[in-house]
Amino acid sequence: MDPNPCCAFLEILLAIVLPPLGVFLYYGCCSLEFCICLLLTILGYVPGIIYAIYVLVAADRHSGRNYYEPLA
Repeated sequence: MDPNPCCAFLEILLAIVLPPLGVFLYYGCCSLEFCICLLLTILGYVPGIIYAIYVLVAADRHSGRNYYEPLA
């Protein structure tokens, strides 16, 4: 389970209101997921919401965010 469910709730809530913003908070600006979500939102608002919620819920919350692990 996610150690901070408040952040997950906020990301999903923002993904409903503005789908690329929720994906941006989780993956960052130049990720493939963000670009796909932005394109889907431009083409249609509902596909952007569906994709953003799928990416945020189905993502493994422990593997992709280890930016500050020590090298040695």
